[in-house]
Amino acid sequence: MAKDKFDYEFGGPVGALATTISLPIVTLLLTYWASIGRLDFEGIFADSNSCQSDSWSDNAESGYVFYFASYTSSFFQSSHVPVSDNASCSADDVSGIWSSLIASDVLCPSCTDSTTLLTCASVILAWFLFQVALERILPCALVQGAPLPDGSGKRLLYRINGHLAFWVTLLLLDVAWPRWVDINTEADVVKSVLVFGRAPMTWLYDHYCTLAFVTIIWCALLSTYLYAKSFGKGLLLAVGGDSGNPFYDYFIGRELNPRWGSFDWKEFCELRPGLIGWMLLNLAMMSKQYEKLGYVTGSMILINIFQGLYVWDALYQERAILTTMDITTDGFGFMLVFGDLAWVPFTYSLQARYLVDHDPMLEWPALAAILGVNMLGYFIFRGANGQKDAFRRNPEAPEVSHLNFLQTKRGTKLLTSGWWGLARKINYTGDWIMGLSWCMVCGFQSIVPYYYAIYFAILLIHRSIRDDHMCQEKYGEDWAQYKATVPYRFIPGVI
Repeated sequence: MAKDKFDYEFGGPVGALATTISLPIVTLLLTYWASIGRLDFEGIFADSNSCQSDSWSDNAESGYVFYFASYTSSFFQSSHVPVSDNASCSADDVSGIWSSLIASDVLCPSCTDSTTLLTCASVILAWFLFQVALERILPCALVQGAPLPDGSGKRLLYRINGHLAFWVTLLLLDVAWPRWVDINTEADVVKSVLVFGRAPMTWLYDHYCTLAFVTIIWCALLSTYLYAKSFGKGLLLAVGGDSGNPFYDYFIGRELNPRWGSFDWKEFCELRPGLIGWMLLNLAMMSKQYEKLGYVTGSMILINIFQGLYVWDALYQERAILTTMDITTDGFGFMLVFGDLAWVPFTYSLQARYLVDHDPMLEWPALAAILGVNMLGYFIFRGANGQKDAFRRNPEAPEVSHLNFLQTKRGTKLLTSGWWGLARKINYTGDWIMGLSWCMVCGFQSIVPYYYAIYFAILLIHRSIRDDHMCQEKYGEDWAQYKATVPYRFIPGVI
C-alpha cells in the first residue's frame, strides 16, 4: 500500500499528535477536578499546595500566567482573570510560561518538590516491576493466541496468570507489607524488628496527582522505547501503525507484538499494572474516607464492589482478550500504553476520589436502584461475552450448540441469535450501563463524575465504527448479509 493511500484513523497525523499531547493534560485535569468536586479552569495556574487540597487560590501573582492562559484555550479565555496587555510574546513571557507550568500543581504536581517526585516515580516503577515478577514466577496456563495476520498460521504463546496475580497482590498488601518497628526488650534495650501488616493505602490518596503525573512520564518513555525497537529487523508490524509518519506511528504503535523473549509487553500491560492499580486506588480512597469520617458510605462501598468486580472479571477472563482488536490488530504504541497504564487507573478511579470529599450521602432506596442498574449491565455484558467466548472455543458445546450463525466464506461463523442476534455490539451496551451506575453513586451535584459515561459512550461508538470497517474488509459481502440479519448495533429495535 502506498503511503499516500494509507487509511488513517483518529484524524491522521495531526489528530494523533493532538491526542498524544492532550490526553495527559485531560488526565491531570480530571484528577484535579475530582479533588475539588467541580469543573474549574482558574485554579490550574493558581498558587496551590497540592491537587489533593480542598481549597485553591483564585489568584496568581504573575501577569504572564494569564497571558499564557488566554492564548492556549478558549476555556481560559472564559475565566474571570486579568490578561496581560502585552501584544507580543517576549523571551520573558516564554520563560514565564515555563515557570508557570512548573509551578502549577495541576499540570506539573510536585515539580517543585524533587523528593516527592522521585519517590512517586520510584513507586510506580516498583509497582510495574512487581507485577512483571508475578507474571514471571507464578504458575500459569500457556495459551495460544489467534493466528498472526502475516499468513504464516503461527500463534504466539501467552502466560495466563493474571487472576492469580490479582489475589496475590491483594493478599500481600493486606497482610505482608514490611515495616520496621522499635520494641523494648526485657533488658530494656530498644531494637528494631521487621514486622508485616497492612500497606499504608492512604498514601496513594495523598499523592494521587503526582502518581498520575509520573505515570504519564513513564508511559512516554516506554512508548519511545517501543517505537525505536520497532525498527529492528524481522519484526511483524501492525498494518495500522506502519504509515511512515512518525507522529502517527508513535501513537498507534508500529510493532504488533513487542516481546522480550516470552514476555509480551502488550498482553501484560493490557490487564496487569493499570487494571489492578485502579482497584488499589479505589481501596486507598475508601481507606481515606474512613480515616476522615470514621465510617465508609454506601456510595463508596458500591463503587468499590462494582469496579472491583469489573477488574476481577477481566483478570478471571484474561484469555478472552487474546482475540480482541487490541491484541490481534493494533500495534503497541502510545495509544495503548497510555490507555492501559495511565488513563485506566487514574481516570477510572475518579468516582472513588470524588467520593472521599464530596459524597452525596445517598439513602438506601437510591443505592438499591443503582445496584439494580449495575446488575442489569453486568448481566448483559457477561452474558454476551461469555456466550461469544464459549462459541469460539467449541460451537458444538451444549450451551451454544442451539445458536444460529452465518457461515462466512472465510470459514468463520458469525452468531445471529442469542445475545448476538439482538445487536451486533450488545456487550458494549452492557458495559456502558455498568459504567453509568459507577457515575450514579456520586449523585447529581457535579458533572465531573459523569465524565466516564460521556467518554465511554464516545469510545464505544468510535470503536464500533472501527470494528465495522475492519469486518467489512475482512468478510466482504458476508458482512453486509450479517448486518441485514442483525440490523441493530447497540439497542435492539432502537439503534
